[in-house]
Amino acid sequence: MPQAIGHQDTVLIVEDDHNTAALVATYLKREGFSTVLVHEGGEAIQAAASCNPVFVILDVMLPNVDGWEICRALRKSSNVPILMLTAREEEIDRVAGLAMGADDYVVKPFSPRELVERVKAILRRSRPASPQAPAVLSYHGLELDPEKRRLARDGRPVLLTSSEYKILHALMSSPGKAFSREELLNHCYRHGEAVIDRVIDVHIGKLRQKIEDDASRPRYILTVRGHGYRFSDDSCE
Repeated sequence: MPQAIGHQDTVLIVEDDHNTAALVATYLKREGFSTVLVHEGGEAIQAAASCNPVFVILDVMLPNVDGWEICRALRKSSNVPILMLTAREEEIDRVAGLAMGADDYVVKPFSPRELVERVKAILRRSRPASPQAPAVLSYHGLELDPEKRRLARDGRPVLLTSSEYKILHALMSSPGKAFSREELLNHCYRHGEAVIDRVIDVHIGKLRQKIEDDASRPRYILTVRGHGYRFSDDSCE
């Protein structure tokens, strides 16, 4: 019967040779995987349904139901990566396995270390990279959360218009960088709207009223004379 160890990254090993299955399982566990071992083809589909593996290592020659049948059955309901094991080196077997939906094909005898590296490589290719939440931008009590599009000053929410948010996000993302009015316009109006660059001065003025202690003596949004504006980069958190 199948033997399982609880882990979110479970590899199902379907292999009738107990020693080979145990050896592969040992190498996989060293890499942080858990394993479910099945030694008869008839148990493989049920085991896959119950343990929800992230990967299947599947021997071709199995008692009762062979690896080809299991591969076909798995592909009807799952996209789980499958690596086929076989003692036969004929090209027709490799082609058949790949045509049925297998992701890789390894001929016995094989290196367990290489097999595990193939498993990891296939998983890297099959798993989309998780999008990383943008970092909260923080400076002297001012916190801008790009994911939520929210601004807080000393823990209190500050309501911004869409244009004010875009300007402040651009400035805080590159503290110390001097932005021209045209560059800030491009952040606000990305669809070619006809606006004059002095509209940025209006937005900056409103932003300063909302976030500065004294809008006439700003500490956050600084003027770069003859050019535009920059966000203070002094003692950034």
